[in-house]
Amino acid sequence: MKINNIQDEIIDEFAFFDDWMERYEYIIDMGKKLSLIDPQYKTDDHLIKGCQSKVWLHAEIKDGVVEFTADSDALITKGIIALLVRVLSGRSVEDIVKADLYFIEKIGLREHLSSTRSNGLTSMIRQMKMYGIAYESAKE
Repeated sequence: MKINNIQDEIIDEFAFFDDWMERYEYIIDMGKKLSLIDPQYKTDDHLIKGCQSKVWLHAEIKDGVVEFTADSDALITKGIIALLVRVLSGRSVEDIVKADLYFIEKIGLREHLSSTRSNGLTSMIRQMKMYGIAYESAKE
């Protein structure tokens, strides 16, 4: 499935909820279902800088695609990284680097986050794209 198809699925899922309390609960549930990062990667080297909460992110190339695993010490943040992993994991380096993550605005996520969480979201996206850029550079 392509990145935009997954984003459209997420937009449709969020449309079912009437208010943001229900959406937050859904985000928290997504975090609970996140395939957790291997404990060996829960180190400072894998912490995303710029997040108020601790967010660990690991990436590796498998069969020509980037696979992400992650974890966080905060429920909502864990759900947010779970959304990003859902969209970007299993994609080619090129797709990750070029991805326009429009679902974030369409579901109203950024406007319903505190400024520190919004900054953290930006940092998560930047780090995931940086992994893509690093893998792309390594290919050349």
